[in-house]
Amino acid sequence: MAKRYFTSEAVGMGHPDKLADRISDSILDACLAQDAHSRVACETLVATGVAVVAGEISTKAQLDYQDVVRSAIRRVGYTDDEFGINASTCSVMVALDKQSPDIAQGVDATDTKDVGAGDQGIMFGYACNQTPEFMPLPIALSHRIMSKLADLRFKKAVDWLRPDAKSQVTLEYDGKRPVRVDAVVVSSQHDPDVDQDVIREWIVENAIMPSIPEELLDDDVKYYVNPTGKFAVGGPQGDAGLTGRKIIVDTYGGWARHGGGAFSGKDATKVDRSAAYTSSRRISRNRAKSNSPTRSASPNRSASWSIFTKRDASTKKSSPKRFAISSPSRRAVSSKPSICVARSSKRPPSAGTSDVPAIPTPGKRISEFLVATTSRGKKQTKSTNSPNYFEKTAAPFIDAAFSFL
Repeated sequence: MAKRYFTSEAVGMGHPDKLADRISDSILDACLAQDAHSRVACETLVATGVAVVAGEISTKAQLDYQDVVRSAIRRVGYTDDEFGINASTCSVMVALDKQSPDIAQGVDATDTKDVGAGDQGIMFGYACNQTPEFMPLPIALSHRIMSKLADLRFKKAVDWLRPDAKSQVTLEYDGKRPVRVDAVVVSSQHDPDVDQDVIREWIVENAIMPSIPEELLDDDVKYYVNPTGKFAVGGPQGDAGLTGRKIIVDTYGGWARHGGGAFSGKDATKVDRSAAYTSSRRISRNRAKSNSPTRSASPNRSASWSIFTKRDASTKKSSPKRFAISSPSRRAVSSKPSICVARSSKRPPSAGTSDVPAIPTPGKRISEFLVATTSRGKKQTKSTNSPNYFEKTAAPFIDAAFSFL
């Protein structure tokens, strides 16, 4: 089988775009905590010393939006003016209106129609059995490095780590089977007076090595830590951040398709978010658990549904199959907006960003189940350093993709 390489990146919670995502979702969470039927479409811009929130919100919740924004920034760790934005001293601008009545009439349920979607869109779900969480391995490992680095920062393992960070993992594949890690890039914001050799050695030993299965590492792996030579200026001071600019990081790291819609700051009636995870991803993940695809007949409206399942070519049974869902199956996996909303409302919270703070966040965070890292849709059940991490002798590698139009 031909050798090939694939790279995916992840970003830390202090990355300016992810900070913007977190602020938007913090506002969503605060609305839903008081009013489960809130309609939220919240966008955030962060830059040096300032955060701007704008969008459309219809809710019965009574909120201090400035306090919500500052709390979100503080939880990430931006608590010092030297970092470029300080939760206690930054400017917060709020420009929020109510949801357009023209959009609301398309969403609201009536005696004659079910809940509708507020806009058109294409949502893709994807799953594969490369990892226990049914995610492509490059993006899964990139997220784990960021999670580990954030955990170390909140535990104050060293005193020079700052919030902004990025990771990138390149894997070598034999067909679709991961063989080894070829390269790892980690850029981590730090205090300006720390030696880069100290930073490199510490990050490789404490953040990278514990996050990658041992069987994927060899003496030829290339490690690049802060490859520009310095990363003292970061976060919103280094680059302005916007909600929804990390849609590939938030999904499959470029391994699978993306419909183009962002997730953060949107309640479950926005199918960009709810259909992409609770329906499309859920259906794909359930199919990836199986050793072989199932079949069904075409329904009357097959243009609205598509499933693609492929077994790895190394099994000598490569048989891509596209098919629509029959009527009984369609009812079982219905992805109507009302079903997406119901599933989203009943799900427990999960980590909303690629790295999880060690300090607890109170309350159930419905939005965090849907945002960002879909790799956390299934709890990891195996150690990433276990020699049996890849089920090499079990099922062939399987892709399952589901699109919802």
